[in-house]
Amino acid sequence: MVRRIVTGERDGRSVIVSDGPVSTTHDYAAVPGFQTTLAWATQAVPSLPQDGTDPVATVRSVTPDPHGTRLIVVQFPPDSVMASPQFDPVAAGEEYARHLPGLAEAFEPDGSGMHKTRSVDYDIIVSGELWLEVDGGETRHLKAGDIVIQNGTRHAWRNRSEQPAVMVAVLVGADR
Repeated sequence: MVRRIVTGERDGRSVIVSDGPVSTTHDYAAVPGFQTTLAWATQAVPSLPQDGTDPVATVRSVTPDPHGTRLIVVQFPPDSVMASPQFDPVAAGEEYARHLPGLAEAFEPDGSGMHKTRSVDYDIIVSGELWLEVDGGETRHLKAGDIVIQNGTRHAWRNRSEQPAVMVAVLVGADR
């Protein structure tokens, strides 16, 4: 579970507005070990001081409108989970659509995991290992501490290890 601490202002002084688990964390039943947490969201022009409401409670799309942002934490299970005979891609797709609106629709229907968004993403590998795949099968092996600047290009994330991998991503909505 991701702990989120939010600061704000009261009477001109900085305060802790909230401290606790993020309510939008979801553990995927159809993809054991896959977990997403939409931790924060802003509109194109955020207002300060923040009014104390939880902006992720009303988010309609994980992908932001131009100049808006999203902060998401993703735990990727090993690819072997999706290769299992028990894996149900239809159930997984339905669960993605419910919990990753806007992003789920960006995935290609062939089940390859390839997708393209209207955002510039700052992706930080926090733990484990991932492989970034782009067109033509070109890949890069990523480890904790590596950063990917994803400029709205077609790509997929792979976890070829046998351990979960965690990535934190900041999505900045862009015009295409």
